[in-house]
Amino acid sequence: MSWGTELWDQFDNLEKHTQWGIDVLEKYIKFVKERTEIELSYAKQLRNLSKKYQPKKNSKEEEEYRYTSTRAFLATLNEMNDYAGQHEVISENMTSLITGELTRYVQELKQERKSHFHDGRKAQQHIETCWKQLEASKRRFERDCKEADRAQQYFEKMDADINVTKADVEKARQQAQLRHQMAEDSKAEYSSTLQKFNSEQHDHYYTHIPNIFQKIQEMEERRIVRIGESMKTFAEVDRQVIPIIGKCLDEITKAAESIDHKNDSQLVIEAFKSGFEPPGDIDFEDFTQPMKRTVSESSLSNSRGDGKSEPKFGGKSKGKLWPFIKKNKLMSLLTSPHQPPPPPPASASPSAVPNGPQSPKQQKEPLSHRFNEFMTSKPKIHCFRSLKRGGAGPEDFSNLPPEQRRKKLQQKVDELNKDIQKEMDQRDALTKMKDVYIKNPQMGDAASVDHRLAELGQNIEKLRLEVQKFEGWLAEVEGRLPLRTDQARRQSGLYEGQNTAAVNSCAQDRESPDGSYTEEQSQETEMKVPATEFDDEFDDEEPLPTIGTCKALYTFEGQNEGTISVAEGEMLYVIEEDKGDGWTRIRRNEDEEGYVPTSYVEVYLDKNAKDVYKSLQKISE
Repeated sequence: MSWGTELWDQFDNLEKHTQWGIDVLEKYIKFVKERTEIELSYAKQLRNLSKKYQPKKNSKEEEEYRYTSTRAFLATLNEMNDYAGQHEVISENMTSLITGELTRYVQELKQERKSHFHDGRKAQQHIETCWKQLEASKRRFERDCKEADRAQQYFEKMDADINVTKADVEKARQQAQLRHQMAEDSKAEYSSTLQKFNSEQHDHYYTHIPNIFQKIQEMEERRIVRIGESMKTFAEVDRQVIPIIGKCLDEITKAAESIDHKNDSQLVIEAFKSGFEPPGDIDFEDFTQPMKRTVSESSLSNSRGDGKSEPKFGGKSKGKLWPFIKKNKLMSLLTSPHQPPPPPPASASPSAVPNGPQSPKQQKEPLSHRFNEFMTSKPKIHCFRSLKRGGAGPEDFSNLPPEQRRKKLQQKVDELNKDIQKEMDQRDALTKMKDVYIKNPQMGDAASVDHRLAELGQNIEKLRLEVQKFEGWLAEVEGRLPLRTDQARRQSGLYEGQNTAAVNSCAQDRESPDGSYTEEQSQETEMKVPATEFDDEFDDEEPLPTIGTCKALYTFEGQNEGTISVAEGEMLYVIEEDKGDGWTRIRRNEDEEGYVPTSYVEVYLDKNAKDVYKSLQKISE
């Protein structure tokens, strides 16, 4: 089967077919290029996806990755990154092994095809020239034969005519002989040209064209083989990365199988366990007796008028009933004015109103009832306090529940011990270096490391003192945790029971924006709550920030709870602006603060403090 013999007359069709083959090859190259672009794009998107869900450094997300499920997710992200890398390998291999090679081959193929068809056209032009020569020789022979016949006929005519002279007859005979000779010469030339053409034609159709077409056939077959090999390479490139992709998928499966729900549940306990005991039973309060109501351990009411202390919880040490609320803040919230303030005196002199205007009288309510109202409302001032303190807790982590505090202290001790070990390793290395310098003075000055050794010694001593300090706090916590009495359980019950209604509305009071506790809690195992000692329960809170100063324009005697008496001309600190109800909150000193009518004072707000206060207020609301 040869194109030279089977397709000897299909030169034009072969030319079109081979051009189509090159177009197919170029189309396949374009296909592979687009595939490599897709692989690169897919790999890039996978990498971006993996990077997007990677935990941010120094963020809360890093703490979440201690659970087995989140660690498995992190392993999945890492394997997806490797998975993306394999798609990049596919793209690179296809570009180098297929696209690049085929592009060079197409250029060579075009040159070879051009050369073969140039030879074919040259052979066709040669045979056409031979054919034209044969046709010209044939026409000349035909013409000469016709002229010889006419000359012969003219001679015969002249010879038969008796009126024609002998000279004319001789002339006609000679002309006839000349034409016959020319016809014979043309015949010989035509015969020679015909033989030559037949020979050239035979060589053209049986030698030259078959050879050219055979080369074109071989070229086309090589193109077909080459595109087939490229398709095999296309599949092999994918097949080569399948084991690595399978390994990535196996690692994802292994990470999924490593998830331990029991371990994650235990980690949740370790992360959020407070160390408190569940609340104990509440004593029955008998209201059928005509005698004065007896305050039980669980009662929150407190008699302040008779000055007698109520029955105390068992034990000598006192605890905090409300560990998240400061005393002066609590009392001011319980008794802050809810009615419009009195107008300023008609006279600028306080003598016109000797006792000063009185703040509106309010009906006295039991403290327990007012406390319940407070716990179900949103104490915005306390929220300001929590926001002001932010995430910076005390050094001993006393703002955390016992169990969480123990974990934090243990973690701090471990970190300090690691720092000590690092410093000691550096000191040992410098000591060895100093010994080398002493033995070999040419290597360096031994005195040059003394200063650094002294610094390391000081650092180690400071770190050891820090360790001792935190170990002392840790021992204190670990010593208290096992001691759980009924009263301590009752204290925990007060935290969990009576504050339930306030958890949703004042969660920010107990937690700073980063989620840590911001108010200190009592860790005493026993407590008592006498009425006369109620004022001492919350003295460890930080005061509200001052946002300016004010000057009293008139004398005001605060007789209602929540108000404070001021004298004309007195300078005080402003800690809360008028919110539209006509009252301004001020402070005289650390223990004295309350509300006065806004019209009785002239306020000078500090701009920076005011801006901070307003921003905190917006966040709280």
